[in-house]
Amino acid sequence: ERTCIGCRSRAPKAELVRLTRSAGAEIALDPSGRAPGRGAYVHPTEACIARAARSHAIARALRAPLGQVEAGRLIAELTSMTEAKA
Repeated sequence: ERTCIGCRSRAPKAELVRLTRSAGAEIALDPSGRAPGRGAYVHPTEACIARAARSHAIARALRAPLGQVEAGRLIAELTSMTEAKA
C-alpha cells in the first residue's frame, strides 16, 4: 500500500501512478513504477494531481519546485495515459 499525496488516502500500489524526480530535477510520470530517482504516488485522476500541485505536496515529496506549467504538463500526460489505457 502507498499513500496518495493528493487526497492522502491509502491504496494498493497498482491503483496509483508514480511521479519521479530525475537527477536534473525534472518531474515526470512513471507509469512503470521503476524509473530511478525520488518518487511519490498519486491517484491517476486530474483532481488528485491538481490538489497535490495546489497544496505543494508534489514539490515537498519530491524535493523539487513545481510550477504551474509543469503541473499542467503532468495533468496532460496523465490524461493521455489514461485515454490510451481505455
